[in-house]
Amino acid sequence: MDIIINNLQEELSDEQPGYLSIVADSNDLPAINIKPDELVPVLPLRNTVMFPNIVMPIAVSRNKSLRLIREVYQKNGILAAATQKDAKVEDPATNDIQQIGTIARIVRILEMPDNSTTVLLQGIQRFELKEIVTSTPYHQGLVTLLEDKVPSEDNRVFNALIEAIKELAIKIIQNSGMIPPETSFAIRNIDSSEQLVNFIAGNFALKVAEKQRLLEIEDLEERGYQLLEILNKESQLLEIKASIQSKAREDIDQQQREYFLQQQMKTIQDELGGGINEQQIKTMREKAQEKKWGKEVAEAFNSELEKLERMHPHSPEYPTQMNYVETMLALPWNEYSKDNFDLKRAQKILDRDHFGLEKVKERIIEHLAVLRLKGDMKSPIICLYGPPGVGKTSLGKSIAESLNRKYIRIALGGLHDEAEIRGHRRTYIGAMPGRIIQNLKKAGTANPVMVLDEIDKVNADFKGDPSSALLEVLDPEQNSTFHDNYLDIDFDLSKVLFIATANTTQTISQPLLDRMEMIDVSGYITEDKIEIAHRHLVPRQRDNHGIKKDQITIPKVTLKHIIESYTRESGVRDLERKIAKIMRQVAKKIGTEEPYDLIVQPDALKEYLGTPPFSRDIYEGNDYVGVVTGLAWTSVGGEILFIETSLSKSKAPALTLTGNLGNVMKESAILGLEYIKSHAAQIGIDESKFEEMSVHVHVPEGAIPKDGPSAGITMVTALASAFTQRKVKKALAMTGEMTLRGKVLPVGGIKEKILAAKRANIKELILCEDNRKDIEEIKPAYLKGLTFHYVTDIKEVLDIALLKK
Repeated sequence: MDIIINNLQEELSDEQPGYLSIVADSNDLPAINIKPDELVPVLPLRNTVMFPNIVMPIAVSRNKSLRLIREVYQKNGILAAATQKDAKVEDPATNDIQQIGTIARIVRILEMPDNSTTVLLQGIQRFELKEIVTSTPYHQGLVTLLEDKVPSEDNRVFNALIEAIKELAIKIIQNSGMIPPETSFAIRNIDSSEQLVNFIAGNFALKVAEKQRLLEIEDLEERGYQLLEILNKESQLLEIKASIQSKAREDIDQQQREYFLQQQMKTIQDELGGGINEQQIKTMREKAQEKKWGKEVAEAFNSELEKLERMHPHSPEYPTQMNYVETMLALPWNEYSKDNFDLKRAQKILDRDHFGLEKVKERIIEHLAVLRLKGDMKSPIICLYGPPGVGKTSLGKSIAESLNRKYIRIALGGLHDEAEIRGHRRTYIGAMPGRIIQNLKKAGTANPVMVLDEIDKVNADFKGDPSSALLEVLDPEQNSTFHDNYLDIDFDLSKVLFIATANTTQTISQPLLDRMEMIDVSGYITEDKIEIAHRHLVPRQRDNHGIKKDQITIPKVTLKHIIESYTRESGVRDLERKIAKIMRQVAKKIGTEEPYDLIVQPDALKEYLGTPPFSRDIYEGNDYVGVVTGLAWTSVGGEILFIETSLSKSKAPALTLTGNLGNVMKESAILGLEYIKSHAAQIGIDESKFEEMSVHVHVPEGAIPKDGPSAGITMVTALASAFTQRKVKKALAMTGEMTLRGKVLPVGGIKEKILAAKRANIKELILCEDNRKDIEEIKPAYLKGLTFHYVTDIKEVLDIALLKK
């Protein structure tokens, strides 16, 4: 015990354990007898558990605890040592202290060199704390002594358990390196089973909760089993820790061995006249001499190559540096393919691959003509916008062929990372150039035709806005010094012919629109579709399905029936799918040797394609008042829609709008009703009807969202027809925005709307006067069979649309 006392030199925290506890001589333990109503001083312990037959040093600093130990020591009395449930509680009550603790006596009080106080406590017997009666001047409470249930000495199972605990404890001491070696000597010399279990439980680095659980077990055999289980877990953790350390040591040794071998290999390679690294660098220098890059690029390349040369091939940075140098070498610096300036050949290729699209073809021929005369010019940035399936993307291939340039297509749909355009900085793992530079490397020339497909579907998120990164790419004044983050050197894109495609311009940012030459690629009329199908789609699908020319023929009259009854689109994608379906059916008949007609007639389409799904674009007539035909624009082209109005008597007149209408369309209906109310006398409506009738405006196909101002004049006409009971003129449709004063404003999508009107057999159209210029730009073939009425005021619309009866 004197050794323990002499070694207590370090600072100890408040009511916390000190150094290694020792086993007390059982003969030295005093007999205690506590009366039921006797108050016993209670010493709360933090982060430790006191066991019987154990002498343990405890650091004391709380004022109440200091007074308690000094008074108990003077009286040569006893105290009740119990563990706090929460070590942070400064003044614990009954509920803050564990119920089971150990009665102890004070062996000695030590004043430490740092002015702290340490007390040596000797555990005597377990107790149960009933309650703390008073906390003044220190904690005192009522306790009940508890007796341990100790197995007999001839219990062989218990004796084997004690031996197992002893061996496992010694093993843990040897492996841990944390418990003093003297503990093994103490364990071997403890004869009492109870003392051994308590000594190990008190001295090993177990959790406080585990120690408290062991102290609360009355049966010593059960306490031994619980202790053995805890020690087993500790032993397994030590073994795992030792295994991990051993593997880590082996890995370090292996790395050192490999490093020395690599150094030896490098020395051998140097002696043999240079290694693989030197040979690669020599090859790169030879390639660099053939490049047509400028002085700045050459200096940058040589600098990066020298940096690579100084690196060890097995260095982590070596692959990154090698990839960068190889990228610089692979790029087509000032390397251009020779343009073909044969304008007639170019026109022939464009006409061969695409029917119609006159504006686009004319623009490409103009560009070739200027190149032929001037010899050099900055390539323009063209944006083809229009509905899906009209040939915008495939047009890029034809342009590349006509110019004799390489063709590149970059799909921008759904792009949301700016690094896809500008590349990643080389500091990032897995960095690579942007798509522009990557595709130029594939093309091998610096003047390809580059199609930026679906530019209207670029999205912005937390990774940046790709459309903003495209501003530099698509600006003829800036793209001569395009800066890619990975390359970190300016690259000239001014000779690249950029062709962007989009379905709509509404989602493209205004600065990006400003940098491009916008060309409208509108939908096809039925006659155009027939020619496209006859010249391109039918032969292509026939070849795709392995059918010979003389095995099937689809005449133009059948193609017209397919277009009008089985497709509903501005382009020709769905038309091609229907033709492919017919070819599959024919291929099946040829394969199974079934009889079939070599010419597909319109009445045979039901067998091949089923029942015609589309008939809604057929004009429904003017049999009812309050029903007006309008024209709408959608992303897939123009459509006709019907505005239906009905009146019903009501004590509380109201306007009801149905058909999944957007806010702008709802406002058009409200404007129309207000206009009719304010001009009721001029239109010929009895004003009393407004106080008696509720108005219901409905646009059919309620599952489809509808919005926009184009239905303004259509709404007014439908309302006026319902209130005046005058029918609308036959085969008439209209489109235009209105104001509260009754003025008619122009709208967009005129060509698509005209195509929809022709599909529906509409004969007359009412448009705003300002839309006349749009009509003049449309080919006469599109306008054949249509009569146009240009108006500026709602009164003109009503005079034309409503019948006199």
